This record gives sequence, C-alpha cells and structure tokens, in this order.
Amino acid sequence: MTWTWKLEDADGNTLDTPDSDLGSQGDAESWLGERWREFADQGATTAVLHEDGKTVYRMDLTPAEE
Repeated sequence: MTWTWKLEDADGNTLDTPDSDLGSQGDAESWLGERWREFADQGATTAVLHEDGKTVYRMDLTPAEE
C-alpha cells in the first residue's frame, strides 16, 4: 500500500506537493506533522490523505486562533 498527501488551497485547487509516497498511515501522518506549518505558510489550507489513490480523510491546516 502507498500512502500519499495532496495539498489544496482555500479554493480547492491542488498545490504542488513534495513526494510523499509512504509505506504506512503512521509514516504519512508523521511526515505531514513535521511539515504542515510550512505548507500552510505557502497557502495550503487542506491536506488530503490517500491510500493507493483512495481518499482516507481530509485535514484542515489552518492554525488555531490563539
């Protein structure tokens, strides 16, 4: 199985996503966890996790208000 992320902007447009072909869901979640702030700074508002091309879930990347 291959786990990958797709990044989207606020309008739902797909953004360039660095290579994220990972071997497990945990690896994929850790990979995003280390990079999500950088992606948000570049305009990504949503990350979509795929397993072998099938959408598993969507995650909001907008930082919480403090």
